[in-house]
Amino acid sequence: MASARSAAVPAGTERAFDHVLTGVSGAGLTPLEVLRRLDAGPRGLVEDEAQRRLERYGENAVLPRRPAAWAWRLLGTLRDPFTAVLLGLGVISAVATSWSTACVIAVLVAVSCVLRSAGEYRADRSAASLRDLVATTATVQRRAAEESAPLVREIPVEELVPGDVVRLGPGDMVPADVRLLRADGLTVHQAALTGESAPVSKRVPDAPAELARPLFDQPHLCFAGSSVTAGTATAVVTATGPDTHFASAHRGLAGRRTGAFDRSVNGISWTLIRFMLLTAPLVLLANAVLRGRGLETLPFAVAVAVGLTPEMLPVIVTTALARGAAELARRVGVIVKRLPALHDLGAVDVLCVDKTGTLTRDQLAVGCYLDAEGRTDPAVLHWAAVNSLWTIQLADVPAPDALDEAILAAAETEGDAAADGHDWLASAPARREPALSAVRGPAVARATFTDVNGVDVIPFDPVRRLVTAVVARPDRHGVHTLVVKGAVEDVLDRCAIDEETRARVLRLAERRAADGLRLLAVALADRPARTRPYTRADERGLTLLGIVGLRDELAATADDALAALARRGVAVKVLTGDHPGTAARVCAELGLAPGEIVTGDRIDGLDDARLAQLAAGTAVFARCTPAHKARVVRALRRGGHTVGFLGDGVNDVPAMHAADVALCPRDAVDVTREAADVVLADKDLTVIDAAVAAGRRSTGNIATYLRIAVSSNVGNVISMLAAGVLLPFLPMLPAQVLVQNLCFDVSQLAFAYDRPDAADSRRPAVLRPYAFSRYITVFGLVNAGADLATFAVLAVFTSGQTAFHSGWFTENLITQALVMLLLRTAAGPVPSALRWATGSLAAIGLLLPLSPLGAALGLGALPLAYYPCLLVVLAAYGAALAVCRRSRLASGGA
Repeated sequence: MASARSAAVPAGTERAFDHVLTGVSGAGLTPLEVLRRLDAGPRGLVEDEAQRRLERYGENAVLPRRPAAWAWRLLGTLRDPFTAVLLGLGVISAVATSWSTACVIAVLVAVSCVLRSAGEYRADRSAASLRDLVATTATVQRRAAEESAPLVREIPVEELVPGDVVRLGPGDMVPADVRLLRADGLTVHQAALTGESAPVSKRVPDAPAELARPLFDQPHLCFAGSSVTAGTATAVVTATGPDTHFASAHRGLAGRRTGAFDRSVNGISWTLIRFMLLTAPLVLLANAVLRGRGLETLPFAVAVAVGLTPEMLPVIVTTALARGAAELARRVGVIVKRLPALHDLGAVDVLCVDKTGTLTRDQLAVGCYLDAEGRTDPAVLHWAAVNSLWTIQLADVPAPDALDEAILAAAETEGDAAADGHDWLASAPARREPALSAVRGPAVARATFTDVNGVDVIPFDPVRRLVTAVVARPDRHGVHTLVVKGAVEDVLDRCAIDEETRARVLRLAERRAADGLRLLAVALADRPARTRPYTRADERGLTLLGIVGLRDELAATADDALAALARRGVAVKVLTGDHPGTAARVCAELGLAPGEIVTGDRIDGLDDARLAQLAAGTAVFARCTPAHKARVVRALRRGGHTVGFLGDGVNDVPAMHAADVALCPRDAVDVTREAADVVLADKDLTVIDAAVAAGRRSTGNIATYLRIAVSSNVGNVISMLAAGVLLPFLPMLPAQVLVQNLCFDVSQLAFAYDRPDAADSRRPAVLRPYAFSRYITVFGLVNAGADLATFAVLAVFTSGQTAFHSGWFTENLITQALVMLLLRTAAGPVPSALRWATGSLAAIGLLLPLSPLGAALGLGALPLAYYPCLLVVLAAYGAALAVCRRSRLASGGA
């Protein structure tokens, strides 16, 4: 981290300072020596010093959060494939000394680039401001002045600097590269750096010999791009922003997920480019063979190829998606962090959800507490509450888990009876944290202990599926009691019980789970008291106390949201770690037919092909680990589905990365918000229906532009090829073709402001690269028929090249305005932007040949007798469009 040097570090130690993180020369340094080299201390930086370092090292961001300057974005648009092909055609025209063609191509490129860069710049500024609403924060320890006590507070991740002391907890993103100062049961997920899906344990090593490992395996180092799955830690920041290993590993990458939208647009673009590149040689060959013309027709061939190009496609895409995202943020508070994700959301036909916190509320209620024989036993609830309280207090979790809150609330209600006569709900010892109620709720504040004292905690992680609190009881001197609470199977695996007892407890758990309860087993074990930390190896030889059952409370809007999504053709699949019976009860209450419930064990026994077949017809997956969820999502995508995943916890992150579009509520944990493409204002699932509809409207506008623009262009090419064979002169001069194309493109920008028919939002909207062919062919031929009819009228009422060019130019622009009105998918009123665009297009077609600019382009006035005949042609054309639109020929593309 060559750029992250403190001014206080002597010059002779710079090389060593550079390798504090990597361990090349700092592997044997103690935490105190690391702090000294960073010119920091365990109490944190002073605010003024942190500000100076922020100015010196810059924001802690791998990619700049501010949008690129408009000028740089303008240059970036030249990399677009359509723009690159147009520039190539312009160079060919210049080499052939067709300066008018080259100039008009230059104008087309300039208009497209300016409009696109301006739209993207505005969209990025809006997206950046929206991202600030859900910006990830870090918990940092700083001081107001040298003599001040350290203050722990939340700051935006971008404001972290080398030397900051940060605290980490479950669900947190690791905000920078850090060196651990203290760790309690810390496990992190660092697949973004190593590709390893399993969480890895991190700790402060006991001896320097443990540091002789590869960089990412070193236990005392955590890296930006990883996330905390369990445990807590205090660490010092050693590298930020572009100096982190994550930035080095992803240098030069855009960091953007490639979804269905990107693939579709790229496929359509290259299909059109290949067709366009074939057109110019075809025009040259036809004129050479049939008319004996040589390279003098090159400018015309180039103009025809340009006429096939939908230059405004990137502009339309950016404008339509940006408008849809802005509307969602304004109306329902949905924040789209990645613009193409709006289309992907509209294309979703399968939405996977994690039941807890999405279909159900984060509030639970205790339904039962039973011993191993199935009898109600208050002692089971008592010890479950002991575990919950000291887990919350000793693990420094940012907020109590809903399970723990429910258990503590039930235990408080039971009072002394649940404690077997002990006064365990008295006030907390003075040496314990005094203001629990401020951060953990009133129930927790009242449920503190005098008869037991917390000693240590082994935090929960999604692999073990249990948590252990170590407590000391006043009547058991020299002994510590391990209180274990977790998934029934995992606790039983660690209990000293015979197979008969195990089978009986599992049958009891199955019966209660079938009633829809979430079950936790509670067990105890005594260990000789010691000062060194307890580890997972101590979780053995336990004595089973019993089980606690908890009920989920359904989310208030879940049933309405699922019904709305079903009407839009979105199938909802539940992927949960809970028991199959619990998932079945919730689904039944919501009106989802669960059918066969597939468990994680069965998923493990299937290959990818068989899992894809099974996933397509399965609504509920239970007992799923994070890896199972991700596998199911990938299987659905392989089956041809566009998949969205809605989650809010650390366990959901792998599946969110595997999906086409990832969603989360705004109050999800940091790592989940960072992984999401779309952030919901809250857990009101009905807003997903609004977001899906907005995505389909945006996609519908893009598809409408592509259908109309490409079919009209194909019709013009057919007409030009026919006219080239029939006429002794070129049917239209190159400059006229290009000006006509410029008018078409600018007018079609109005499609970004249209509102497609509501019926189109009732099915997934997908841009299919090859599904446009029938639509384009049919309407292209209809357009060519109108042109040929116009040729016949011109042959009767006009003579000469200028009159022919003027008549066809006028007809082309008016028919284009007509097709924009008749082939738009919306059934409602025409928006004002589209009315102005089509009216202006028709006016240009009628008035430009009469103007001085028309004369410069080789156009002139037409005989009055031509116009009544043109009206007849236009009426017949409109009728043909209406007939084709009512038929099934009008479907295609989206």
